[in-house]
Amino acid sequence: MAAPIPTEPQDFPAAFARAWASREGAQIAALFTEDADFVNVTGLWWTGRDAIAKPHDYALKSFFSDTELRPGRIETRRLGPDHAVVRCRFTLSGQRPPDGGTAGPRQTILVFVLQRGAEGWRAVTAQNTDVVQGKETHVNDGGLQAVDYRRR
Repeated sequence: MAAPIPTEPQDFPAAFARAWASREGAQIAALFTEDADFVNVTGLWWTGRDAIAKPHDYALKSFFSDTELRPGRIETRRLGPDHAVVRCRFTLSGQRPPDGGTAGPRQTILVFVLQRGAEGWRAVTAQNTDVVQGKETHVNDGGLQAVDYRRR
């Protein structure tokens, strides 16, 4: 059974977290329009529900299988009666690194552009950005590194 579609834009992050907790990529994809797209934290770009479901399903059943995704600060901006932008800072804990241990918690900001339909609010696009505290940008010096120019 698919997770309920939010009836208000500000409820979308909680619905996303519930879908995450289901460990089913299809539950996440059900929150998106059929032709939606999703950009993850490393820049992977998926278009369409099936393309959004598949990598989420894999991750939720492997390295994210023991994670908790908690919504934090939420900001909603209505773009008319049928569209909204929702930003949410999430905390992710319980991720398994490649060595099999447990990684520390991390924060991301997910930006959702929502469209109201007959069933409620679905995302037409989403982008996930890791939060790197105290850093200003990334530099590629043979490997991507978060840096802060203010400390030089």
